[in-house]
Amino acid sequence: MISILGIPYDEGSSYLKGAQHGPAVIREAFRSPSSNTWTENELDLGSGTAIEDCGDLDLGYGQNAREQIESAIRNLTHQNHKVLSLGGDHSITYPILKGYASKYGKLNVLQLDAHPDLYEELDGQRYSHACPFSRALEDGIIDRLVQIGVRTMNGHQREQSSKYGVETITMRDLPETMIEFDVPVYITLDLDVLDPAFAPGISHYEPGGMSVRDIIRIIQELDSNVIGADIVELNPTRDIQGMTAMVAAKLMKELLAKMLES
Repeated sequence: MISILGIPYDEGSSYLKGAQHGPAVIREAFRSPSSNTWTENELDLGSGTAIEDCGDLDLGYGQNAREQIESAIRNLTHQNHKVLSLGGDHSITYPILKGYASKYGKLNVLQLDAHPDLYEELDGQRYSHACPFSRALEDGIIDRLVQIGVRTMNGHQREQSSKYGVETITMRDLPETMIEFDVPVYITLDLDVLDPAFAPGISHYEPGGMSVRDIIRIIQELDSNVIGADIVELNPTRDIQGMTAMVAAKLMKELLAKMLES
């Protein structure tokens, strides 16, 4: 069984708010009559497949919200559900990974992102959306972290990357063939990995990114058991005619297909 879980939270956002509205618009785009529920491998996600929508979490603030997220993920994974989480800013990935680690132990994580998100802290905040992987790595719940699409690396985050043995593949070094995982993997997809031309509805514009087809190719060519995923950082307040929401819904379909396939 795959559960879809909305996590409407953007307290960790360092620049603009709005990502808390992401889950609602992704669902709306997914159900839009302008497209359909079929994936590119011709699986109809609307035909009684093993997918349930658990709705959105009703979250508090700060540590309370993080504990709620972790608890919800733990409960679902211990029922042998894979979970596709819809954010929300990228700070939600830390408690999600904690929930997953309670079932799977140390995790292998594929991060698609313009940013390394490896700050020790940002503006005095340890739980910013710029810090989730530092928190997970220092907790020892990630065994292998592979980042693809990064184009904002700085000195501090390079030090953090070296400290924790992170495998970072920048945009200028994007490989022709997909990196391999021989164990189950969790995918975290920050929409700002895309070039802003493809995804204007994000808070942090970072030109020089991937195309939608680049992301789909990575998902489809990944030969691993995908145990869970999240899509984060959609900010509807910056979107243009729902364009980024439709992109997120497309990627959601392909992630669901990969999770069902594996």
